[in-house]
Amino acid sequence: MAFYQLKRTQVLPASLDEVWAFIAAPRNLQRITPDYMGFDITSSDLPEQMYTGMIISYKVSPLLGIEMDWVTEITHLKEKAYFVDEQRIGPYSMWHHEHHIKPVNQGVEMHDIVTYQPPFGFLGAIAHRLIIRDKLNEIFAYRWKALEDEFGNIPA
Repeated sequence: MAFYQLKRTQVLPASLDEVWAFIAAPRNLQRITPDYMGFDITSSDLPEQMYTGMIISYKVSPLLGIEMDWVTEITHLKEKAYFVDEQRIGPYSMWHHEHHIKPVNQGVEMHDIVTYQPPFGFLGAIAHRLIIRDKLNEIFAYRWKALEDEFGNIPA
């Protein structure tokens, strides 16, 4: 059974406090998700900041406009350092997303590690090569740009 990893690192010209406040606010996930995903948070009474054990539910339309439920749990959290969300209900057989941040000379380095497994075994592996890998890269490219829009970018 194949599983895959996507890794992304980005440096933002902002303080640790600013970046943490943004990424730890559950409502901001919608701001960094492409509109075509039909992403809608369905959890009621979301707090301003996430916490370990928090369950967040969404509606998403990741492929062909087909709406589905996605439920994640914040399984680990160390304030201003990292948090992990894991899918409990959703389109993947397994989804484990680590979000790490640390101060660096230019601001804050964000490092994402997504470990995932598509559904349907052999057919999911084919779908990964044909669709899923590119779609995830596209979503994370959008997030990169959205975070640059929020915090600015480091000139090359």
